[in-house]
Amino acid sequence: MSDKETNKNTSRSFFSKLKESVSGASTRVTSNFFDFIGKNKIDEELIDDIETHLIMSDVGIETTEIIIDQLKKESNKNIKTIKDLKESIKEIMLTILEPVDIPLKVNTNQKPFVILMVGVNGSGKTTSIGKLSGLLSAQNKTVMLAAADTFRAAAVEQLEIWAIRNQLEVISQETGADPGAVSFDAYASAQSKNIDILMVDTAGRLHTQQGLMDELIKIKRILNKQASDSPHEIMLVIDASLGQNALLQAIKFNEALGITGLIITKLDGSAKGGIILSIANELKIPIRYIGIGEKASDMQKFDRYQYVDALLNNSDPKT
Repeated sequence: MSDKETNKNTSRSFFSKLKESVSGASTRVTSNFFDFIGKNKIDEELIDDIETHLIMSDVGIETTEIIIDQLKKESNKNIKTIKDLKESIKEIMLTILEPVDIPLKVNTNQKPFVILMVGVNGSGKTTSIGKLSGLLSAQNKTVMLAAADTFRAAAVEQLEIWAIRNQLEVISQETGADPGAVSFDAYASAQSKNIDILMVDTAGRLHTQQGLMDELIKIKRILNKQASDSPHEIMLVIDASLGQNALLQAIKFNEALGITGLIITKLDGSAKGGIILSIANELKIPIRYIGIGEKASDMQKFDRYQYVDALLNNSDPKT
């Protein structure tokens, strides 16, 4: 089997899992989403039903209002059939997601290209680092990991397991060491070894823990002193199953650090896959990757077409 065929099959497999996660396994999102529509005429009651479905799937009140307002405008002139209605909802969602469907671009002229990984406890941050480091290594880029989560010995061990799997070097210090010092040493080591990408793991923290948030700001400042444009990416990992709380976390982390990219994990554990639309509408922060499981292949680049088709239980747009 060729690499092209392998990649296509992987994409299909990921789409199937994504579809099951955000639509097929979720009566809240779809039921299937359009099953009930087929039994109704296009009227105000139907639009109200769609609005209820969107809110229950955690699209959020503000984002739902945007979708419904646009639907009502379209229904007066362009929506004549149920097929038109489906296409209109899809196009509205794609428009909302377009500004955030921006893949991560690593500038290897900026060596090391520094990715600062942040998030709350349990969001899947360290696991995401492991998966992402594997994806980047597969692109023939050299990657180094910095274990700046010095509060949990298990975090370092977890990072080292991924490093062994992906054949990467980890820079770490003893438990309780200064995370800023680890970041400083890791940057110096990556620079001396001409490493393409340095990924810095940090301790999980709630957005309400100001002392720990200040620590992240300190790490950012230390990296910035080593290179004026560093860190080049501040990646927030958020848990989709938290729904609107995930949005609140993203808002607070962005206010403190200036988040440049998002990884949205645990869509497989959420019956509320619509949270991505809410985050996209309210924050406009690029969504780099989404995760739907524990395997390395269960994290892929965010694709708005694939996501919307999965959410609305459509066929694979890639086939």
